[in-house]
Amino acid sequence: MKILIAEDDDASRLVLVERLKKLGHEVVSAENGKEAWDAFLASPPQVVITDWMMPLMDGLELTRRVRENPRPGYTYVIIFTALDSKVGYFEGMSAGADDFMTKPCEIVDLNMRLRVAERILSLQNEVEQLQGLLSICPRCKRIRDDHGEWHAVESFMTERTEADLSHGVCPECYAAVAGEEKGQLKNYGQTE
Repeated sequence: MKILIAEDDDASRLVLVERLKKLGHEVVSAENGKEAWDAFLASPPQVVITDWMMPLMDGLELTRRVRENPRPGYTYVIIFTALDSKVGYFEGMSAGADDFMTKPCEIVDLNMRLRVAERILSLQNEVEQLQGLLSICPRCKRIRDDHGEWHAVESFMTERTEADLSHGVCPECYAAVAGEEKGQLKNYGQTE
């Protein structure tokens, strides 16, 4: 997975980056929240691991910005905290965090949490794919919307996308229509 680490302690950040790379992850690191936000915008990761307290932008503000960003796909956020209590967890969850870990963390624990993140991201991807399915009538080819109303394909697509639609005839339909027309011309003028 692609992971963005936001950690202001140089030693902790370097150790974490190396450990995650050894686990097979692609890792981008930042030494403060502002740098992490810029990295997120440049190339959104699947997971953000952020320290709670950092200069320029703390982990809560970074998490809020990640959640407010309208990019497609979900980003799983883990907040590291030096506090050994759950006092700030509500505030972190309200900002949009998915998980918390106390520092220093054990790589085995972090690896387990990243496996959970991977499962959640996979499920999120499946949900997005299912939401993209359209119910189409096999006879008239109209599409049913979220309210159960049926629409012609052209009007449905025009209202919901920026696509410009043009019409054409596929080779199979052309052959069928051409065959029908030949049959009609052959019988034209014959009396029964």
